[in-house]
Amino acid sequence: MMNMATLDKTPGKTQGKAQVLVVDDDPGLLRLMQLRLEAAGYGATLADSGERALAQLAVSRPQVVVTDLQMGGMDGITLFEAIRAENPALPVIILTAHGTIPDAVSAVKGGVFGYLTKPFDAKALLVEIERALAVSGAPNTAGVDDGAWRAKIITRNPAMEEVLAKARLVAAGDAAVLIQGESGTGKELLARAVHAASPRSNRPFVAINCAAIPEPLLESELFGHVKGAFTGAVRDNRGLFQAADGGTLLLDEIGDMPPALQVKLLRVLQEKQVRPVGGMQHVPIDVRVISATHRNLDAEMSAGNFREDLYYRLKVVALNLPSLAERREDIPLLAGHFLTELATRYKKDVTGLSPEAVELLVAAAWPGNVRQLYNVIEQSVALTTTPRIPANLVQQAIQREQTEFASFEQARRKFERDYLAQLLKITDGNVTQASRLAKRNRTEFYKLLQRHQLDPRLFKPQRIS
Repeated sequence: MMNMATLDKTPGKTQGKAQVLVVDDDPGLLRLMQLRLEAAGYGATLADSGERALAQLAVSRPQVVVTDLQMGGMDGITLFEAIRAENPALPVIILTAHGTIPDAVSAVKGGVFGYLTKPFDAKALLVEIERALAVSGAPNTAGVDDGAWRAKIITRNPAMEEVLAKARLVAAGDAAVLIQGESGTGKELLARAVHAASPRSNRPFVAINCAAIPEPLLESELFGHVKGAFTGAVRDNRGLFQAADGGTLLLDEIGDMPPALQVKLLRVLQEKQVRPVGGMQHVPIDVRVISATHRNLDAEMSAGNFREDLYYRLKVVALNLPSLAERREDIPLLAGHFLTELATRYKKDVTGLSPEAVELLVAAAWPGNVRQLYNVIEQSVALTTTPRIPANLVQQAIQREQTEFASFEQARRKFERDYLAQLLKITDGNVTQASRLAKRNRTEFYKLLQRHQLDPRLFKPQRIS
């Protein structure tokens, strides 16, 4: 049985200290590294092979990886390439013997963050880790990140954690950010997180939905107008660019902005000043622009609906949010969080969801993503007459054809590890329940876990004392 209260307490918030994944096939060195890192205030996770390191990455995303270059089985370079394919913002430090320094130098040119020669100096290792953390924007022992900037984003999905790592990194500057993702994936929530992590956090965050305002009014909303500029303009209006001065402006659903207004927006971004509708004076602005869309802007450009020059002005950094179907291990976590919040709002003594209800949630299609999940939980809380929400209420709320997990015969071999990791996350390492979701007996399921070196104990929730 999955305890929703426990799940709600573990939303992947381990930002108190940086986590370092150490990979080496020498048990003595692993233990020594662990002692040194923990003494320096880091969290250390150990893996005795590249294969086990990839399995651990499926469980949780560290802030830095330190790996030996030469190991039995998967070597350090192969491990780095596998990490880079899934987590391009994750720094990797290579440990190398003197005889393989040329290989390490070549690896650095290929994207490895840095290397140290064995035997390495403990202080040099800590300096290199601090340097990697500084570049990646992750928490370190000198400046603790309490996670407040991302507190409303609940996840334990590696792809989502990679997006958040990029968001934390880009937040430090003023680069324009384009957030892409399906409706309901949390684009505005991510934009607010970038603002909260930025030096502009104590200045205004202003959001506007470009698709929700008629074209004749959108220009006035953005740039402002002077009194008498048009019928109904009875007073001056500063506009949202001026309202957000010093802070951040989110242009949500930017893909729906009319072409004529795209030209004016481009000019504002280039000149860093606005001219209110009907006005003669330009007003300088200092605004960080984040835009968001569920549309495919490449397709919109090809169709002539979106300007290419504006696209590249807005997309200095792109953050792509995964759909809820791509982060199914987050569904029980999110459901538990929403349930606690909504039970308080509705003043109901609702303690959780039945195991069958959780399985229905995990298997649903979720075309509306997190927003749809919230609505389903809200409807279920509003209608339940029991402390534990039954499956039939959830089924009625979903009102869509259920989508089950693919069987192992249908799943591609290269996705087996991710598939198994998702099941273990959803069930908190409960092999019996995970094997039932996979439609496999326990013996066969254990063999699959062993094949991918996945330890169910790693997926057990950490109790908060």
